[in-house]
Amino acid sequence: METTGLCVWVILFLGCVLSSESKYIRYNTTSTIVPGKLNVHLVPHSHDDVGWLKTIDQYYVGSNNSIQGACVQNVLDSLVPALLADKNRKFIYVEQAFFQRWWSEQSDAIQNIVKELVNSGQLEFINGGYCMHDEATTHYIDMIDQTTLGHQFLKEEFGVTPRIGWQIDPFGHSAVQAYLLGAEVGFDSLFFARIDYQDRAKRKDEKTLEVVWRGSKSFGSSSQIFTGAFPENYEPPSNFYYEVNDDSPLVQDDINLFDYNVPERVNEFVAAAISQKCSNEILFFVIHNSTGCPVSGQYYTHKSCNVDNGDRFQVPICTDLVSANGQDGRVHALYSTPSIYTDAKHAANEAWPIKTDDYFPYADRINAYWTGYFTSRPALKGYVRLMSGYYLAARQLEYFKGKSAGPKTDSLAEALAIVQHHDAVTGTEKQHVANDYAKRLSIGYTEAEKVVAESLASLTVGETKRSPQIKFQQASSDCPLLNISYCPASEVDLSNGKNLVVVVYNPLGWKREDIIRIPVINEKIVVRDSSGKKIQSQLLPILDAFLGLRNYHTVAYLGVSPTVKPKYWLAFSATVPPLGFSTYYLSNAKKDDAIPDKSDTAYASWKKSDTVTVGLKNLKLVYSMREGKLTQYINSRSKVKESLEQAFKYYAGYGNDGTETAQASGAYIFRPNDSPSPITPNRKSPLTVFRGPIVHEVHQQINSWIYQTTRLYKGKEHAEVEFIVGPIPIDDGVGKEIATEIKTNLASDKTFYTDSNGRDFIERVRDYREDWNLEVNQPVAGNYYPINLGIYLKDKSKEFSILVDRAVGGSSIKDGQLELMVHRRLVQDDSRGVGEPLNETVCIHDNCTGLTVLGKYYFRIDPVGEGARWRRSFGQEIYSPLLLAFTESEGHWGDPHVTTFSGIDSSYSLPDNVAIITLQDLGDGKVLLRLAHLYEIDEDKQLSVKATVELKKVFPNKQISKITEASLSANQERAEMERKRLVWQVKGSPQEPRVWRGGPVDPEKLVVELAPMEIRTFIINFRH
Repeated sequence: METTGLCVWVILFLGCVLSSESKYIRYNTTSTIVPGKLNVHLVPHSHDDVGWLKTIDQYYVGSNNSIQGACVQNVLDSLVPALLADKNRKFIYVEQAFFQRWWSEQSDAIQNIVKELVNSGQLEFINGGYCMHDEATTHYIDMIDQTTLGHQFLKEEFGVTPRIGWQIDPFGHSAVQAYLLGAEVGFDSLFFARIDYQDRAKRKDEKTLEVVWRGSKSFGSSSQIFTGAFPENYEPPSNFYYEVNDDSPLVQDDINLFDYNVPERVNEFVAAAISQKCSNEILFFVIHNSTGCPVSGQYYTHKSCNVDNGDRFQVPICTDLVSANGQDGRVHALYSTPSIYTDAKHAANEAWPIKTDDYFPYADRINAYWTGYFTSRPALKGYVRLMSGYYLAARQLEYFKGKSAGPKTDSLAEALAIVQHHDAVTGTEKQHVANDYAKRLSIGYTEAEKVVAESLASLTVGETKRSPQIKFQQASSDCPLLNISYCPASEVDLSNGKNLVVVVYNPLGWKREDIIRIPVINEKIVVRDSSGKKIQSQLLPILDAFLGLRNYHTVAYLGVSPTVKPKYWLAFSATVPPLGFSTYYLSNAKKDDAIPDKSDTAYASWKKSDTVTVGLKNLKLVYSMREGKLTQYINSRSKVKESLEQAFKYYAGYGNDGTETAQASGAYIFRPNDSPSPITPNRKSPLTVFRGPIVHEVHQQINSWIYQTTRLYKGKEHAEVEFIVGPIPIDDGVGKEIATEIKTNLASDKTFYTDSNGRDFIERVRDYREDWNLEVNQPVAGNYYPINLGIYLKDKSKEFSILVDRAVGGSSIKDGQLELMVHRRLVQDDSRGVGEPLNETVCIHDNCTGLTVLGKYYFRIDPVGEGARWRRSFGQEIYSPLLLAFTESEGHWGDPHVTTFSGIDSSYSLPDNVAIITLQDLGDGKVLLRLAHLYEIDEDKQLSVKATVELKKVFPNKQISKITEASLSANQERAEMERKRLVWQVKGSPQEPRVWRGGPVDPEKLVVELAPMEIRTFIINFRH
């Protein structure tokens, strides 16, 4: 955020001349480190937001400048001559989404020059991902994928592997970024700007802005990384801003000028350098302000994107001037890069303090916690997560089909990579930019959907059988609004004798049983499995709450009014093999067929003693009909019984009160005005309960804009809660932030746990920070944390877990209580640059209403020490839902078609603690395979152990000729990465658990070992 698509330039100074004659001065810009002096590393760098105030296209070409003057294309165009003008100049570039686009437009001659600049070290690629991804609302699989997309391009085109992490703008920093997207991709160091203002003040005072970060409990020192936080955000010292319209004094080096000021400016520079000193090497760099300007001739800044390159704004820095004119020569300045700086730090052979956990939450001043964006734009966050899981499955099916000249998953890969940007999935962009991100995802999905449809058609036909061309319609394309009961593919009239064929694909590596729910128009339906055997099913009425959403949003999003009105949800249980599919058939029931069970309906009465119990087999929930709320959780198998209460509440968004500490809630910042206001259930709308053999449902109309359904499924021991929230009313001029909370009696002692990017869980303690004495000024917002997988708390006997279907913010504000913020609608901007309130609407023509969000979360209570198994296994199922595809058939489908399929050996499944997170066809008989151990060390007694995967059974019909273990981003061999990576000394003798790693893969046995939390990446060659 803040400054986007702009050229970045070094701090500029001029030398004094020794004669009164004005003439051209050639400065010595040789880039060397001088021992014994304070070496100031001046780093010109990019910070080109991949969308924020403008779309990615607008930033690239420099259009829509009424919003912001920014032009990335010109930055890159003018970078080449600027570097050629002085071989000592250096520049680092970060965002591959822009660079790859620019690269494809260049001539062979320019490309050759750029390659020479890269080879000479003048141009260096830092980070190297498609974007500078967010670290709070991103899932680790998406972070890996977008980084890989950038790293593979750089390896193929330039033969380089980035070695520095450069996360200067994300709003807080995760442990997963440090150890997984840092050390495990081969980075030697990681630099960023945004840490809590209280933390920064303490670290500046103690000179501990630079640390060795151990982000993983499981890996300890084996995945630590040298980390530096900047003293003053990502900006230069005050009075040294030289971007357009900045008012820092220019350096005037003509001694004949009355305003000649070299000595003064140099001494100011030296003083600024000394004030930041914590060793003999410090980083100085300058970030742009608000122009997307080209780098011209010999200057790293320019007045506008369209001026002639000869129009000088400021002159280049002279690296020997500071030493010659500054206070007794103690300071030496040089053009540099973070790589040069890192090597200098390492060469000093110093020991560094250790940092564990993470840098969340982030506040930039009092009352200003950047914890609102954990939830901002929840619909976009849900869409991103949905497409992420779909992309994982689509790549698998693309591999099974084999890459061809036809449709590919590449477009979806790029769209997902772009939306990981720190002003994209975060929800902190302008509305028109959010629309652009969603459009890119939709276009990418449409292309990937063709890949999936072709693959399933090919797999269902088989190798020897012939059949007419099958056209599959998928739940995500032909049923884009399945979550609100709109699915034309399943809403077909089966009374004419046709069958509806439902192919259910499982992208996980183990056999899976789950409940399928689709809308149907026929009441008398029979469901058969792959063998043709009738299976149990259940019909549930589609209530008015869903039909209203369906009718409105099909017009708003698709431009169509439904012509069919389904009456029921059809629910049945599907069992699907690993990395494979099963087929189910829906047909009209004949006279002697048993039709689906209709759900029994129980309407609430208002007798004081009335309660209702719902649940199939082990898990039961008890509701008070008088109060209209949940009261008890009972699991007869685990002997868990706990009082439970679930409710909604809202925090009124704080406005601008005109005081010195004024801070409004907005897209970034969560600042509640006061204590939350409870949202009391509507007593006139009693609970409605549906019971059947597959699922029990409890429906609650909380108020006119909140509806909730709680489901308990056959064979499952958790509750699923589906909420519909919106449009949030703001007619009273008050923004509102909606949270759902569940209260228990667990004595959690201020402690709870949240995930880091869907991977490790980190302990949180209310009103406490490990690294400094927290001054509490926001007791709610300052205790919110990002959640991508889940949140839990525990006491001596039980643990209570909630898992989520998208990135949200959450906390435990009181002992035994957990809450999630599910939706936000605000009326003021929070003054962090986006320049508009977070007020999302949905429009039909010119009639707009506030955004309605439908989402899910899941909860469960276990005996203490037993909750990890559910969090990890079911969490993986949430991320990778079953993929549905539909087609119609006359007659028996099973005769000419393959009805069940597994991509791995039919007798094999992956261990319960391992997931395949990447299976990607690279072409030329090669695949990229990533295997992830799902458990941390000591997390589960049975599953926090080494696991093995037999590759011969994962690829039963292939012969592996070569297997190469690679770095996480697959741009270098793992052994080479380990050999090159710098080893850092740490202060003290910190205790750490024994570190496990999987051993080398025997090329004959082809068995992969994985230790807890280990992700191993392989490039596998097959014999043709």
